[in-house]
Amino acid sequence: MKTVVITGASTGIGRTAAEYLAGKGWRVFAGVRKEVDGEPLKAANENIFPILLDVTKPDHVDAAVEIVKMALNGTKLAGLVNNAGIANMGPLALQPLDQIEAHFQVNVFGALRATQAFAPLLGMDETLEGKPGRIINITSVGGRLASPFLGAYTATKHAMESVTDSFRRELIIYGIDAISIGPGAVKTPIWDKAEKDNSGNPYSNSPWAKSIEKFSDTMLEGGRTGLEPEEIAETIEKALTAKKPKARYAPVPDKLTNFTLPMLLPKRVVDRFFWKSFGMQPKQD
Repeated sequence: MKTVVITGASTGIGRTAAEYLAGKGWRVFAGVRKEVDGEPLKAANENIFPILLDVTKPDHVDAAVEIVKMALNGTKLAGLVNNAGIANMGPLALQPLDQIEAHFQVNVFGALRATQAFAPLLGMDETLEGKPGRIINITSVGGRLASPFLGAYTATKHAMESVTDSFRRELIIYGIDAISIGPGAVKTPIWDKAEKDNSGNPYSNSPWAKSIEKFSDTMLEGGRTGLEPEEIAETIEKALTAKKPKARYAPVPDKLTNFTLPMLLPKRVVDRFFWKSFGMQPKQD
């Protein structure tokens, strides 16, 4: 039985991926921040083993590694899925630095902490038996295409795209692969959480107030009408098992208009699209 560790498995993509992979016969160690969050996962499938794993806490990560190491009993870990993440909206010119730093603590440093800790089990410890494992980093369409009012979030996802490429180019000597999955809008609670965290709209008196409101509505609608999280879970399984996996997968709804064209068009053209969509008028001299 292949074993995988998934961070941020309490809800959304992480939880769906845990249940999906367990249903395919994987042994899944599902990282949760609260024990109560693990109960539904444990009940969903006997192949799911919830573990306390707040990626910002070194003691959580170290304890999780020991649990997984004991379960592997001298064999290698087949996969680590870095999915834990947070998102809060706000214009970078006003967003508090501690809130921006929190994005990096979870989305980047947390993923780095988990990867470094599990790297020996994935194959850096060559005394372990079996094939080397793979690192799957859940980034975002925002990892390639920055949007207004999610600068902190997309900055961390840009960083994780780079981190993934560096890991893949370094860990080849151990046979460990590293792959990015950059979803577009997915039906998950992350944007509902973001709305709750931004309740009261701290930027209601800013020049961007109406634009942020439009942007928030767009993101919330995407969270309700986007891809099913099962589609991302299927992509994760493909990245973990394909004989020749891509370096990056981009499951994005309406991919041509939401990803492919914006990546091909000049940045100034994309700027104008954002300005028009969210009611921002360039100041004239």
